[in-house]
Amino acid sequence: MPVDFTKHFAVVPMEFKLKNNTGCSLRVTVKLMNGMVTLDQGLATYTAVHEINIGYMVRFKLLTLDTLKVIIFDDDGIEVVNKCGKHDEAFAARD
Repeated sequence: MPVDFTKHFAVVPMEFKLKNNTGCSLRVTVKLMNGMVTLDQGLATYTAVHEINIGYMVRFKLLTLDTLKVIIFDDDGIEVVNKCGKHDEAFAARD
């Protein structure tokens, strides 16, 4: 995320809750590298669960100081809608 993103925070949180268009959410850790905010642990799971592919556009909107709304568009520009059950399946496989 761009450096300007950090201007919204007195202190950048250690993790964000990513909330999708159906209300499901997943926590990811935050890492500061070279003055940039990066989403770290949990992002790969989020990407896999939501089947985000190369060519997709992902839009983040700051809802609260620790919550980002995530809107995913496929390569045709159509919004992707995923069910919450996929989150449960992803974490059941990790246990």
